Amino acid sequence: MSDPPLPASGLPAAPPAHARLGLVAIFGATFFELVGYFMLTPLLLLRLKDSGESTALAGVFAASGWFGIFLMVPFASAVTRALGRRPTLWLSALIPTLATMGFALSSWLPLWFGLKLIAGMASGLRWVLAEAIVAEFAPPAQRGRYVGLFETLVGVTFVVGPLLLAWVGPQSDAAIWLAFGCMAIGLGWSLLIPRVPPAADAHEARVGLGGVWHALAAHPLIMTVGFVGGFFESGLTSILPLYGLALGLGAVVSALLVSASGLGSALMMLPAGVLADRMAHHSQQRWGDQRAARLTLMRACAWITLLGTLLIPFVAGTPWLAAPVAFVWGGAGGCLYTLAMIDIGSREQGITLVNSTAVLVMSYTLGGVLAPALGAAALQWSPALGFPVLLVGVAALGVWLLRREP
Repeated sequence: MSDPPLPASGLPAAPPAHARLGLVAIFGATFFELVGYFMLTPLLLLRLKDSGESTALAGVFAASGWFGIFLMVPFASAVTRALGRRPTLWLSALIPTLATMGFALSSWLPLWFGLKLIAGMASGLRWVLAEAIVAEFAPPAQRGRYVGLFETLVGVTFVVGPLLLAWVGPQSDAAIWLAFGCMAIGLGWSLLIPRVPPAADAHEARVGLGGVWHALAAHPLIMTVGFVGGFFESGLTSILPLYGLALGLGAVVSALLVSASGLGSALMMLPAGVLADRMAHHSQQRWGDQRAARLTLMRACAWITLLGTLLIPFVAGTPWLAAPVAFVWGGAGGCLYTLAMIDIGSREQGITLVNSTAVLVMSYTLGGVLAPALGAAALQWSPALGFPVLLVGVAALGVWLLRREP
C-alpha cells in the first residue's frame, strides 16, 4: 500500500473521538508500566550480582525477557483477532504486574527466569498492539509526530525508572514494591482504554507465522532497521549496569548509564518524527517520494550509531565517555525504530499493520536478545577489546545493509 496523500491544506485531520481517548489511555498505561519495568530490570541484575552470580548468567537473565517477547510476537495478530484489541491490551498489562509481585515475594532463581520469560511474552503482545494502534489512529499528516511522541514517552521511562531506583536505593526493600506500584498503575490506565472498533481486515488478513512471513517479504528493510535499533537502544541498555561495573563505576552510577541511553531516546525520537513529517511533505520536490525521505533519515541514524560506537575503545581510559556513548546509542537506535514504525504505519492498517509491527518488534527483539547475551560474555572475556569489536561490527553491518534501496 502506498503512502496516503497529505491534506491539501497541510493541516492534520483530527483523529476520531475513540482514537483520541484510546491514544491518551495507551500513552498513560505505557508510561507507568515501563517506569516499573526499567526500575525492575537493573534492580534484578544488581541483586543477581550481589548474590554472587556471574556476569554471563546475569546477561542471560536479562536476555530471557527478550526471548519471551520473541516467542510471542509472531502470534500477536492471532491472539489479537481471537480476543479483540482491548482485552488483549488488558491481559498484557496484568501478567507483568503479577510477575513483579513474584519477584518481590521470592528469590528462587528458576522462578525468576520463568517469571521473566512469561512477563516478556505478555509485554510482546502489548508492545505490538500498542504501537500499531498509535500508528493507525494518528492523523496521517502528523503520524511522525504522534509516533515520535509515543516513542519519546517510552524513552522517558528509560530515564525515570533508573532515577527512581537510584533515589530509593538498589539495596532498599522498598525498591521492588515501588516498581510493582508503577506496574499496577499502568494496569489501571489500561482499563480506561475505550472500546476499539474491530479491524477492517480482521477476517481477511493472515495471522500467525504466515502473516508475519508475508509482512517480512513485503518489508525486508524492517528486519535490518529493527535489529540495529534493538541491539543498541534496548539490548545494550539491559547490560549498561554491568558495563559500568566492568569500568569500575559504582552500582548507582552504573544504573544511571541506563538513564543516559534513555535520555538519548527521549530527546531525539520526537524531532525525528517531526522531521519525517516535514520531509514527507516536501518529498516530491527533494527526495523522490515519502519512503525515500524516511530511508535517508534511517541511513543517517545508522551512520551516527557507527561513529558513536567507534569511541568505545577510548572509554576504558576515560570512563566519563560512557554516558555520552550511551546517549548516542539510545538516541540513534530509538530513531531507527521510530522511523520504521512511521514507515509501515503510513502504508497499512488493522491486522495487516499488526503483522508488520510484529516483524519490526521481532527484529528489534532479536537485537535485544543478542546484545545482553553476547555483550555480557564479551565484557567478561575482554572489556577493552572483545566488547568494542562486537559493537563496532554490528553498527557497521547496519550501515552496510542500509546502503542500497529496499
